[in-house]
Amino acid sequence: MTKVRVKLNSKGVRALLQSNELRNVCAERAQNAMAHLGPGYETNTYVGKTRANAGIRAKTRQARSDALKNGSIWKAVFGK
Repeated sequence: MTKVRVKLNSKGVRALLQSNELRNVCAERAQNAMAHLGPGYETNTYVGKTRANAGIRAKTRQARSDALKNGSIWKAVFGK
């Protein structure tokens, strides 16, 4: 058998990771997680230095307490 060597195009991979399409995928995952959370949470998406990101944060005192006590954000994102 012959060895297969793959060389990635760094600029192409960076462009893919920072693309609007990937940002939309991140936003969709965040919205799916938000559907499992109650009121008091918010989501945002942004393109960082290396890739697109989405975040969920608790904005009210009750939501922060729930997130700390029960790990509700973690459970909503990872389905545990």
